[in-house]
Amino acid sequence: MIRKLLLSFVICHLSFSSIAAQTPRCHYTPQDSMLVEQLLASGQTDVLYYARQFLGKPYVAHTLELYPDDERLVLNMAELDCTTYVDVVAALTLCARRGEKTFEDFVRQLHQQRYWDGKCDGYPSRIHYFSDWIRDNTRLGYATEVQQPNPPFTALQTVSVSYMTQHPQSYVSLARHPEYIPVIARQEQDLSGCKFRYIPTAQVKNTRAMRQAVHDGDIICIVTSAAGLDIAHLGIAVWHADGLHMIDASSKHMKVLEETITMRKYLQGRKNALGIRIVRLR
Repeated sequence: MIRKLLLSFVICHLSFSSIAAQTPRCHYTPQDSMLVEQLLASGQTDVLYYARQFLGKPYVAHTLELYPDDERLVLNMAELDCTTYVDVVAALTLCARRGEKTFEDFVRQLHQQRYWDGKCDGYPSRIHYFSDWIRDNTRLGYATEVQQPNPPFTALQTVSVSYMTQHPQSYVSLARHPEYIPVIARQEQDLSGCKFRYIPTAQVKNTRAMRQAVHDGDIICIVTSAAGLDIAHLGIAVWHADGLHMIDASSKHMKVLEETITMRKYLQGRKNALGIRIVRLR
């Protein structure tokens, strides 16, 4: 009996060690881990289910910048910006669709999404431009960008990114580690010139074609004309009777909310908004 108990302990210990070895260094709270496992225990696989679990959470920017000298995976379920919100909702959905229910599963998924080749190795290893997030997560089989039919995907974006290297003082890691700037510059050069079809603001209407092209739970990426940037804001698509809306972590309202105005009106109210790109989780 004692031998069986010892054997069971060894097996459990090895299993835990194996999980720990595969899990990157991660900053989180006990409340974060409990919430993740509570949500995954629901058995839900719908994006909107997870998107709506964060309604009312405060908008807080720069939550990932806790370790400018020692990059690690930062998880903060209590404070979100538009990118971390979409990232967390995507990771929860993808884990749920594979039947994965542990916090370790979630951390590994988020790590794969957020870092080049799934390897956290300094600040430049984090994927910074969302167009790169789309490309890498498409490569990994986690998502796919919808670019057809035409219409409503009548416009073409030619990406030209340089904002990070032109404004390194705006990024604590770049300000403290100028040696990272050439690495980020190479990433910008690799992304610049890529072309993606999108739906211009004029085509964002409450039509059958739009409802067939954009599904509930799709990731909405707002294409911008701002110099050096590709995407200005992110959210989750949700259709209402009056048209397409978005659930997002809003800097205007300082919280996660389901926008009361349509996507068309939202875009018309933003100076540099050109339209929307659409990404669908697999």
